[in-house]
Amino acid sequence: MKTMLLAASALALAAAAPLPALAQAKVKVGVVTTLSGPSAALGQHLRDGFALGVKSLGGKLGGLDAEVIVVDDELKPDAAVTKVRGLLDRDQVDVVVGVIFSNVLMAVHKPVVDSGTPFIGTNAGPSPAAGRACSPWFFSTAYQNDQNHEVLGKHAQDTGYKKVVLIAPNYQAGKDALAGFKRHYQGEVADEIYTPLGQLDFSAELAKVAAAKPDAVFTFMPGGMGVNLVKQWKQAGLTAPLLSAFTVDETSLPAAGDAAVGLLTGAQWAPGLDNAASKAFVSAFEKEFSYVPAMYAANAYDAALLLDSAIKAAGGTDKAKLRDAIKAAKFQSVRGDFAFNTNQFPIQDFFLAQVEKRSDGKFQTRPVKTVFSKYGDAYAKDCAMK
Repeated sequence: MKTMLLAASALALAAAAPLPALAQAKVKVGVVTTLSGPSAALGQHLRDGFALGVKSLGGKLGGLDAEVIVVDDELKPDAAVTKVRGLLDRDQVDVVVGVIFSNVLMAVHKPVVDSGTPFIGTNAGPSPAAGRACSPWFFSTAYQNDQNHEVLGKHAQDTGYKKVVLIAPNYQAGKDALAGFKRHYQGEVADEIYTPLGQLDFSAELAKVAAAKPDAVFTFMPGGMGVNLVKQWKQAGLTAPLLSAFTVDETSLPAAGDAAVGLLTGAQWAPGLDNAASKAFVSAFEKEFSYVPAMYAANAYDAALLLDSAIKAAGGTDKAKLRDAIKAAKFQSVRGDFAFNTNQFPIQDFFLAQVEKRSDGKFQTRPVKTVFSKYGDAYAKDCAMK
């Protein structure tokens, strides 16, 4: 009888003790990025930026152990959909983060938001996702595609360039880029040239530029495309100002090198940004990975901090509560203040930045002029969320 009483007491004490479930709980994050082909550097920055964010939080998000599952979308929309479905159905992730290219984001956007899973975009911002196809489940810590390009359109207009040539890859982000440039540029567009995504030889396009004799050329050529275009531009001896966004940044500058120094770009963050949070991030990133971070890394780092704050506020990973907590955006961004617009894309400053060579021989971009302050994108008005 005494043994039975002791056993019963032990069971009662066990029942009364705090359950270990919370200590064992974790958050599962699926990171979707491009790690194959000439544009793999962009995806590497995204992956490493998010990883650094998690590491800075002690390997936890919102106090929960973080399991981060990284998948390579291969810059193939069909492959991306298959891998994202695996994250949702097999891995049962609580959140999806990432995506570099807009054609990939357009492919995976619907399956993620239809599953009722919070989706934090850290680069691609196609106009449909910001406008008519907006979703309460999709957020961006980056920008809408047009916005960095709008910086260059406004600069070209204010500088007084009368005639320009525009060059971009023929996919959603390329079309958004040229639309963004033209939103504030009112001069003559002598030619709009679209190239296949991934093209690396621009001799035919540069011949068209030479024949058009524009006052300036605007281009959007991310990754390896940008490296080749900048080098071939210099080799062709073209003298018109080359304006760009995502063409000269910290993913392409190590390869473009001195040929890119002095070129102008549009951005909402750059490693030369002068604020304490940004300086600390850049220092930690270079110490961890031994290269200069691009905005893809900074946006992904911010996504980790945003998610950390949201999980704390939501008290866990209930998806509906987490979605609402993400929208509150109570975290310190590397770009300074951070707030979402009604379409859940950021309202933020955009500036003209210039490529510089640092005293250590590395290349980076540095803000030289604020062009838009607390700026929301043009598609928020088309979003049903108010």
